[in-house]
Amino acid sequence: MRINKLLSNYGICSRTETNRLIEDNRIIVNGKLCTKGQWVEKEDIILIDNEPIPEKDKIYIALNKPVGITCTAEKSVENNIINLMGYPEYIFPIGRLDKASQGLILMTNDGELANKILESENEHEKEYIVTLNKPFDELFMKGMSEGVEICSITTRPCKVSRVTEDTFRIILTQGLNKQIRRMSKVFGYTVVRLERIRIINVKIEGIKVGEWRYLTEKEIMELRNE
Repeated sequence: MRINKLLSNYGICSRTETNRLIEDNRIIVNGKLCTKGQWVEKEDIILIDNEPIPEKDKIYIALNKPVGITCTAEKSVENNIINLMGYPEYIFPIGRLDKASQGLILMTNDGELANKILESENEHEKEYIVTLNKPFDELFMKGMSEGVEICSITTRPCKVSRVTEDTFRIILTQGLNKQIRRMSKVFGYTVVRLERIRIINVKIEGIKVGEWRYLTEKEIMELRNE
């Protein structure tokens, strides 16, 4: 794999930061200065500042993201999720939750587990509570659950249930960009509040907005076995 992905998987630094290290001639691979985008093997001798890659303990966090925070590890982006947390080690979000939405996002430095969770073919469940700008009928729920054409793609069938006259619960197994907002728009509705409350086996309950907790060993084991 490319050096950027390897260092990210190992929880050393982001892919962007890897490029900065390469530009500063701080990475050596098998005795030679590393180049941008260089392909490497796990067996290669990789040095950063003339030291072997340090072993990092794996970090797994459940964060309740507030509205207005952008899910990116790029610290130059205003109101980014990394600055919100101020965590002392390198971590990054697994996937995204759009800026106008709130709720559960997983943070880690384990690139391999992150990639596994993000593989859409694994059909991992994500659960949301969504409030619309007006009451909806049974046709809306039926249409949403059967699949909706957005951005030239028909969404996978999903589970939809009513919470109140203008609020519903939806369980998706894919993560298209602003999927729920775009799906609702097709039927003439606008999402006014969107909260993700579950990712696979990890639930948001007990975590206040803007706060976070470490995943339990049981949760981590279940995620790995998905």
